[in-house]
Amino acid sequence: MKTAKKGSAQTTDGAVAVEAYLARVPEPAQTTLRTLRARIRAAAPRAAAECISYGMPAFRYKGSLVAYAAFKNHCSFFPMQASLIDAMQDELAGYRTSKGTLQFPIDQPLPAALVKKMVKARVAENERKEHAKSR
Repeated sequence: MKTAKKGSAQTTDGAVAVEAYLARVPEPAQTTLRTLRARIRAAAPRAAAECISYGMPAFRYKGSLVAYAAFKNHCSFFPMQASLIDAMQDELAGYRTSKGTLQFPIDQPLPAALVKKMVKARVAENERKEHAKSR
């Protein structure tokens, strides 16, 4: 099997590890996270790769992009940039947030439009950082 390389396309190892994580998550959180995963995948560039980071499913694109996880009483979305949660606080008013984390019910995936906006913001940030490094 392939191994993930920084900035590489989707690899089977990352997807297999994420599938193994999701298989251990009880319902209804499993279905909620599978929906979130599909929404992230739809919003992320094709070159984004799945992986496990800090024990959670995550996507990488020119660095850490986003992660998500299930907990006993909630699911969480991690945009890997606390300032994004601060910048979007009006749109996130109905959710519990803390530094770098957006919590949502185990049986209600985040809206597709919200996921898309957050993922696109993270992609843009990672691309800006990469461009700045190459100067």
